[in-house]
Amino acid sequence: MEFNIWAILVAAASTLVVGFIWYNPKVFGTAWMQAADMTEDKMKGANMGKIFGLAFLFAVFLAVSLRFLVIHQTGALSMVGGQVTDDTLPSFFAFMDDYGNAYRTFKHGVFHGLLSGVFIALPIIGTNALFERKSTKYILINSGFWTVCMMLMGGIICAWK
Repeated sequence: MEFNIWAILVAAASTLVVGFIWYNPKVFGTAWMQAADMTEDKMKGANMGKIFGLAFLFAVFLAVSLRFLVIHQTGALSMVGGQVTDDTLPSFFAFMDDYGNAYRTFKHGVFHGLLSGVFIALPIIGTNALFERKSTKYILINSGFWTVCMMLMGGIICAWK
């Protein structure tokens, strides 16, 4: 099992695609603008290259960390110090031969992405929103977005071998 940069990059890029759809005015864009107290005037003049570039970079960070939550075999790899060497015992290879692809499906990754969205993204966004005096609608739109993104990212990362 090796680190697959393409799975990470595709998963990260998927957040931009989901965001394009999710925050479209015909979906949740108008409701989000209202809940976030955002106006067209506030959006004008923004450095969109910087915004999308950093959004992609942050999505890469998220994809890298999500990898450890959706691929269970990373736990086995950590038991041998994170890197297979000449000193790695044959039992590790036997284990990986038997279970190296267990639960490596899109569906399984989506499930763990859902758990991550509900138990990680929602509490973080919700806590910030409470202190920022944002509405329930704001919390649901933004945490819903990240939950969907983490589900898709988890599916991509888990299934990509």
